[in-house]
Amino acid sequence: MQTRFPRRIVLAAFLVACQSTVFASAAFAGSTLNVGKADANASPILPVNVADKLGLFKKNGIDVKIANFTGGSKVSQAMVAGSIDIGVGAGTEMAFVAKGAPIIAVCDDAAPIPFIGIAVPWDSPVHTIAELKGKKIGISSAGSLTYWLAGELSHHEGWGPNGVTRVAIGNGAAATLAAFRTHAIDADIAVTSNIFNWEEKKEGRLLVPVSQYVGNIAAGAIYATQHLIATDPGALRAFLKAWLETIDFITTHKAETVKIESEATGYPESVMAKEYDVTKGMFSKDCKFDAESLANLKRAFVEQKLVNAPPDMSKLYTEAFLPK
Repeated sequence: MQTRFPRRIVLAAFLVACQSTVFASAAFAGSTLNVGKADANASPILPVNVADKLGLFKKNGIDVKIANFTGGSKVSQAMVAGSIDIGVGAGTEMAFVAKGAPIIAVCDDAAPIPFIGIAVPWDSPVHTIAELKGKKIGISSAGSLTYWLAGELSHHEGWGPNGVTRVAIGNGAAATLAAFRTHAIDADIAVTSNIFNWEEKKEGRLLVPVSQYVGNIAAGAIYATQHLIATDPGALRAFLKAWLETIDFITTHKAETVKIESEATGYPESVMAKEYDVTKGMFSKDCKFDAESLANLKRAFVEQKLVNAPPDMSKLYTEAFLPK
């Protein structure tokens, strides 16, 4: 038998529901999120600056404070320490999640990796990958994406686990150039925006893109702290919504994007125009994690001994906060 309620009760229930929706929205309206970038100039990370410049975070009811770090591991450490709410880095930081860090991946923003290459000094005698055997290669930090990429190069070429020597120098352009000049490193794994800028100044040159020997690896990934998820999930949803709106803008507005990214990196628009052409097709339109990236990351974690046992990758990420 169908129960009929008086109109005044139905109306009251409707008003309570509306009020609850308002309160839910207010829970993150005006929230300020501290966002850490694993690299100041990496293309999968620059949409943070584009969204901020376009006002898309504010449009979605949040403010962001952006901080640049020199490597994904340092962003993860800042998130664990509670100074960062959201980290924008690479899929390799999912190893920290596997180790029990109170963070989780919430977006695979770029599965392929066209934006990173192996650079050598402009006058280096090295002209082929084979000539890198036994050389010192600069990386940002242990456990970072660049750390894994150097190891994967050695693995791909059949040189064994010690085919190259990884030297942690951070990922600042000035640090790399200084290491080139002092011969502290023979090559460096760097974002292509840096390399294109060095080429214009004849300070360094691209030897080979890492995409020549690496498949999908969730090259760009976004992380949230468990604290943020527990206390302000609406702000996280708003951030990811703004992110995807930014990707839609980037893929259709080259001139505007190049200008904003030039301002963010300090590189000439001519450099960022090259970067745009190389990377514009890599961004995910839905932030969902692809099977190839997860499989490659799982293998990487085991090979690099970043975890004690092969992790259940499904426990390291969530798509629950993505726009429906």
